[in-house]
Amino acid sequence: MRAGQALYKIDPAPYEAQVASARAALAQARSQIAASEAQARRYGELVKINAISKQEAENAEAAAAQARATVQAQEAALRSAQIDLARTTVRAPISGRIGRSTYTTGALVSASQAEPLTTIQHLDPIYVDIQQSSADVLRLRQEILAGKLAGNGAAATVNLKLEDGSTYPAEGRLKFTDVTVDPSTGSQVIRAVFPNKQGLLLPGMYVRASFVEGTKADGLLVPQRAVQRDEKGQPVVLVVGKDGKVSQRVIETDRTAGTNWLVTGGLKEGEKIVVEGSQNARPGSTVKPVVKKPGEVGARSGKEVEAPSAETENPSEGR
Repeated sequence: MRAGQALYKIDPAPYEAQVASARAALAQARSQIAASEAQARRYGELVKINAISKQEAENAEAAAAQARATVQAQEAALRSAQIDLARTTVRAPISGRIGRSTYTTGALVSASQAEPLTTIQHLDPIYVDIQQSSADVLRLRQEILAGKLAGNGAAATVNLKLEDGSTYPAEGRLKFTDVTVDPSTGSQVIRAVFPNKQGLLLPGMYVRASFVEGTKADGLLVPQRAVQRDEKGQPVVLVVGKDGKVSQRVIETDRTAGTNWLVTGGLKEGEKIVVEGSQNARPGSTVKPVVKKPGEVGARSGKEVEAPSAETENPSEGR
């Protein structure tokens, strides 16, 4: 559907009659203005020789001015009637994809009706509204202001997971963050814009968005399944030393990032931790690690290892 394309035709007969009536009224007003102006000119000459009173001359001039104003009013009325007539052909205001028509031929419609005739959606590009907790937005901004995170701002790219779990092929860009918080949900809307030439994204569709709002240079990502809780409720991991000996260590976690924890303390890049098989790896025991690829245990980067009795992994730098 292209902008300006005809969609509906409203019965034009009453509007054509209004245009004809406005034209007739304008013609009548123009005929009156000619007579009024001619009389005003004659009275202007007569008043100079005192053939008529000054009041009569002023009345003639006022009548001519009123006739000119009437012509202007009738011209405006004609333009208004012509606009109404032109609107009997309902045209698409924007380009996009059109939905079903809610009215059939011959149905009665009015300007005050609640239901639209149809809906046109602009699909390329398309906006994606992302709900994010206002508390998370506030914490992120505070960390950026404090220098703990390097902000990416509006240059951040956005990736989408569709309802069937597939990845949307094109990247989007952050457009803006809304300036208000929804009091019922405590969330803010972050809007991204995506190219949508294939029409895969549709209004009302649920998608999962991921994007980098800030970068923590000294952060580490650790798979969630590698983190346990001790008797005090503190997050702990099993660390494998260079000699293969296992030890338990308390770590500091910030937030989740996908299937990982963002670790802010207690670990260093390059250290190996037990990811799977922790039931066979106890503090003080020795394991023989085997290197694995990151995708096999869910890590985003870094080296991973496994042993016959346990799997270990290098925590990776997080975002």
